[in-house]
Amino acid sequence: MDDIHLFLAHAIQLEREAARHYEALTEQMKTAGNSEVEAFFRQMAGFSRKHLGEAMERGGFRTQPQLRPDQLRWPDGISPENAGWEGVDGFLDVLGALELALLAERRGHAFYAGIATVSNNIRVRQMAAEFAAEEAEHVAELEKLIDRVAAA
Repeated sequence: MDDIHLFLAHAIQLEREAARHYEALTEQMKTAGNSEVEAFFRQMAGFSRKHLGEAMERGGFRTQPQLRPDQLRWPDGISPENAGWEGVDGFLDVLGALELALLAERRGHAFYAGIATVSNNIRVRQMAAEFAAEEAEHVAELEKLIDRVAAA
């Protein structure tokens, strides 16, 4: 992916989906009575909204761009953030919710890292590497939280 606006449009869609999913997981953990994981998911939703806003600003978008199907460049044809969400229901437990979030963050990291490796546009490579680093931080935070919850 070499077009900066196309790259940022993908980032915006990914972060919009991430915010919605983290908000849903926040409500799920509220219902489950796990305030620690609820707060974590709420924080992650906030990060996603912040990243979405930054991508909008960097691209000079006034409204969120809508990608046509022929513009989508997702690995495996599906947004990294949407993988695994088809099986989500009210019976998802705390560890299952954390694992689902981890899967999405790992896929998001792989998406950005892949673009950082192959893009011919230096600006796209730099932004993708920056976004990949942020996703790697999220992966590490989730892994620590999963270890703590699993040990309890």
